[in-house]
Formats: sequence, C-alpha cells, structure tokens
Amino acid sequence: MSKFDKLLQKIKALDKDLRFDEVRKVLQSFGYTLRFPNGGSSHATFRKEGCAPLTIPTHEPIKKVYIILVKEAIERIEQNEEENTDTVADCS
Repeated sequence: MSKFDKLLQKIKALDKDLRFDEVRKVLQSFGYTLRFPNGGSSHATFRKEGCAPLTIPTHEPIKKVYIILVKEAIERIEQNEEENTDTVADCS
C-alpha cells in the first residue's frame, strides 16, 4: 500500500491525528486548489470547479468535523468517477 493510499485510509477512518499537510496533499491530488485569504487568517480554502469550497483551519491536529467534510468530498468525487468514466468528475 502506497503512502497516498494510507493517507486516504486515515481520512476514511476519520483518524484524529491528521495533519494539515496530509489533508492538503490528498485534496490537491483530487484537483482542489489551495488559497489562503489575505489578512493572515489561520484558515485555508480549497476550491474545485463544480464543488463547494472547503475551508479548513491550519491548526493541528485537524478536528474531526473537518475530516468528515474532506471524506465526504472525496467520496463524492470517487463515486462520480465510477459513474462517469468518460466525463470529468465533479462534486455535485
């Protein structure tokens, strides 16, 4: 099992020791872009066309409520990819 697969498993298992960089790596691999708002905010916003933005604090470890949001977004993308193998997957 690759490191990336282990990260996905940690997210799907709602691991309470996830770090921001791990979540960032997974979301960016699914096509999300990372933006930090101006003004020194401690939250990061991940955006992907066709998907609702995910705003996650950079504090570590990441709280379970944010891991649940990431898990749900990933599962929607994976489900859409399975259903629409010929088209671009989105989160709707």
